[in-house]
Formats: sequence, C-alpha cells, structure tokens
Amino acid sequence: MAVRLPRPHRFDRWLALTGLLGGLLLWSLGLGTRPADEPIVLFDGRWPLLVPLLVTAGCELLRRTAPRTALLTGTLALTVDTLTQGSLVTVLMYTDLMYAAVLYGTPASARRIPRITGLLSIVAALVPYAVWRVPEALLIGVAVGVVSFAPASTGLIVRNHREAADAARLRAEQTALLAEMDRSQAVTAERSRMARELHDMVANHLSAIAIHSTAALSLDDPATSKEALTVIRENSVQGLSEMRRLIGILRDGADDREPAATPTLDSLGTLVEGARANGLDVTLDAAHDCVPAPVELAAYRMVQESLTNALKHAGRGKVTVWLRRLDDSLALRVTSPYDGRDAPRAPGSGAGLVGMRERAALLRGTFEAGPESGPDGKLWVVRATLPVTDIAQGDNE
Repeated sequence: MAVRLPRPHRFDRWLALTGLLGGLLLWSLGLGTRPADEPIVLFDGRWPLLVPLLVTAGCELLRRTAPRTALLTGTLALTVDTLTQGSLVTVLMYTDLMYAAVLYGTPASARRIPRITGLLSIVAALVPYAVWRVPEALLIGVAVGVVSFAPASTGLIVRNHREAADAARLRAEQTALLAEMDRSQAVTAERSRMARELHDMVANHLSAIAIHSTAALSLDDPATSKEALTVIRENSVQGLSEMRRLIGILRDGADDREPAATPTLDSLGTLVEGARANGLDVTLDAAHDCVPAPVELAAYRMVQESLTNALKHAGRGKVTVWLRRLDDSLALRVTSPYDGRDAPRAPGSGAGLVGMRERAALLRGTFEAGPESGPDGKLWVVRATLPVTDIAQGDNE
C-alpha cells in the first residue's frame, strides 16, 4: 500500500522553487563556498553540488507538514554538501529547515532542538581549538551556531510569541463569553425585578376592580352599584398612576437606582386605608426605625401583596399587619382568615407568592406563607424576616 505524502503548503512550494532556482543560478556561475583543493572536499567538481541542493529543496516542501523528517533529511544533505565545494543556497535552505522544525514541530522538539544545537555549537568550538590550538578553530563553532543554533533559537522565540498571542486571544474570547453571560443574567434579573414591580403595583388595584365589578353586576341595587363604581374608579386612577410611574422608570431609568417615588414604610397607613376602602377589615401594628431602602421597598411590597391576596382569597374576618424592627432584621407578619377552599375568589396565578419569595431571597432573608391554626380559627399567615445589618454595611461600602 503506497504511503500518501501530505500536500505541501503553497508558501513552502514557492520557497522550495525559489531556493532551487537560486542554487542553480549559483551553480551555473560556478560559485561555491570552498575551493576544490581544501582537504575537506572529497567530491570536487560542479555536478556533486546538485545532489544536496535538490534534496534540500525537496525538504523545503515538507518544512510545515513533516518538519522532523525534513530536518533529518536536510542534515544528511548538508553533510554531503560539506564534502563538496558547497553551495550557499543549500546552507540557507537548511537554516530555514531548522527554523521550521522548531516553529511547526511538536512541543518536545521545540524544547530539545535549541538545546542540542547550542551544545553542538559549543563542542564544535572547543574540540577543534583543543586539537589545533589556534584561535581560528573557534570559527568552526561560530559557523555551526550560525547555521543551527541561531535559526533554532529564532524559531523558539517566534513560537513562544505565537503561543502567548493564542493564549491572549483565548482569554479575550472567554472574557467576552463571560461578559455576554453576565449581560444575559443581568437582563433576566432586571426583567424579573420589573415583573415583580408590575405585579405588586397593579395586582391590588385590578383585584379590587374585579371584585367590586362582580358585586355591581350581581346585585340589583343602585346604591351598591354606585358605591362599587366609586371604588372601581378610585382603583383605576391609582392603578393608572402606578403604571405611568413604572413606564417612566423604564424610559428614564438608566441605572439600578430606585426612583424617588419608591413607596416607604411610612406609606403603610395609606395602603391599609385603601384596603379598608376595598372592603377589608385591616389592623396595622407597625413600629420600625430607619431601615435601608431595599429592605423598606421589599417589606412594603410584601404587605401590599399580602393585602391583595387577602382581598382575593380570604374569608370574612380581621386582617392583621404586624411589623417590627429587631436588632439586625426587620420582621413582618400578615394574617388573614382562611376558609380552606382551593378555588380562588378572583383570578390569580400565584405570582405574588413567587415575587415575595424572590424579594426575600435577594436580601438573604426568609419567607414563609401557609395556613395555620389559631385561637380565632384557621388563618393564612405570611412571615418574612429581612436582614438590615448586611444591607446597611453594603450601602456604606
């Protein structure tokens, strides 16, 4: 079975052709590197010069695809060329083979070849000097170093620079990928935040509108219908105002800062009054000092969503909102009557509980919601504990 040789690179083909034509030009002019009467010349005449020239030019075709084979074959051709009158082009092509063997060879070859050629250069300088005891003998080591060690060292330097450039490019690609992942996560987090804001701001008003519109449609009483329409109008106006504020945030908010109109815990009284106007019997028991803005907003939204859920799902009875500032946290609890029925009184998807749980998790707090038995019967209890110490330290930093 015939062995199929790798196809030479286009640049290698041009390099081999140029070297061959240059060598033939010098050969036709009779230019050699040594006279025929030197003792080292064993094959004098013009024709022996062609054999190493042709072999070295053929090795140039393999300088990239098979660098080790090209170097070994080129070394034999250079040895033969040394026993002739010599061709300068053969020597130049051999230096390129040495350079290519380090640049395109295996990592092990790239490490070993410069060491071996450096050692050979030292030996080629010291041994002749020790034998002949003349300074001119040191030139042999210099010639060996120029032909072998210098191109090998150059190839190693170029290879190291290429590897460093490839590593830098890989790091840049990884950095770009990480930046894209961070951007996607930031977009997802921002969408989740705006979804929570939209739900918490509008769901309360829409729930009140749905409940009172149902009452107005089911009761044939002009006074009741007028009262329900009044409540519907108030919630519609408030909901529209909240929507406009949210749209303003989306259009103008270029950073992550909360808008100046962000609700505070001081507005819980107004929130409770609105819930009472919607028909809830709400009791507010709140005592708190100054807390960080993220904690204040999260607590307000949790109370707002709890009142909305009580309006939609709770049975008849008293709803209690309790809030206290502890040493290093803000605790809140909202209780409402629970009749145990699975079917909701108004449309709902459970997004409110998800939003409250996400708000607590973002602040590294705790959140619980579920039915409990109490002295006044079965209750639906919402509990949350939001740390304020870590948030305050993070704001100071």
